[in-house]
Parts: sequence; structure tokens; C-alpha cells
Amino acid sequence: MAESLSTRKQLLQLHDSWRDSDENYSTRMHEIAIAKSIIEIAEAKAREQNSGPIQAIKIRLGEFTTVVREALEFAFEAVRQDTLAENARLEIESVPMVVRCVTCGSVTDPVREVCLICPQCGLPLEIVSGEELQVEYIEVESNN
Repeated sequence: MAESLSTRKQLLQLHDSWRDSDENYSTRMHEIAIAKSIIEIAEAKAREQNSGPIQAIKIRLGEFTTVVREALEFAFEAVRQDTLAENARLEIESVPMVVRCVTCGSVTDPVREVCLICPQCGLPLEIVSGEELQVEYIEVESNN
């Protein structure tokens, strides 16, 4: 059974609070804290549904985040022990960075060079996607 779970705002708020409260944020592996929060969010949803163990957790991870995919995968493996997600697989969907000019509406994929100036009109761009850190869904074992 797959449970839909939209928690982007909650996860981003947690991410921001770690950054703001940790004096050594830039030197610590914050993927561990993020992995813990992903598991906590999934466990809360599983308990809310009176489900069994979590089999899979799918997240959407934007290319324009400070999260390193490989470090998050490693952290997930380490922190899932003794949780409902102990045997769960982590599925990560990469979300490409897409920008749009707020003035002329031109939409581009900035690829490797992150230039936030519109090539069409020269005004600032806004990021349309690529900043996501969102739990998309969890898959749980049914307790029937």
C-alpha cells in the first residue's frame, strides 16, 4: 500500500532550523539530520495509518539544494536501524533546476552554469524547480 505524503514545507522548515541553530552547520554532515527527519516523517505517517514496517520512502531532491545525494543515501543507511524503516529502500528522484524570467517569462535549464540573469532580457530569473526536498510517498506493509 502506498501512502501519499506532501511534506516539503515541513521538511524545509526543519532543514532551515538546523542551519540556523547549528554554529558549525557548514562543517557538519547535515544529511544525517535530514535522513533522520525523513524517517521521522515516514514513521509518523505509518503510525497514523496503523501500518506495518515501511518498505520504501521516495523523496524528490532538487539539484539546487545543498544536499549531496550520496551522503544522504549513506546517512539513511546509518540512521534507519531500529526504526520502522529499518529494511526500507530510499528512492530518490532528482529534480532538475529550471529558472524563469519574472519579466519576459523565458524558461531555461541553466545546466552547468548558474547564471540567474535572463539571456533574453537581462533581468533577474526566479528558480522554478530544483530546490525541492520533499517526501513524495511511503510504501508500507499492511497490518491486516
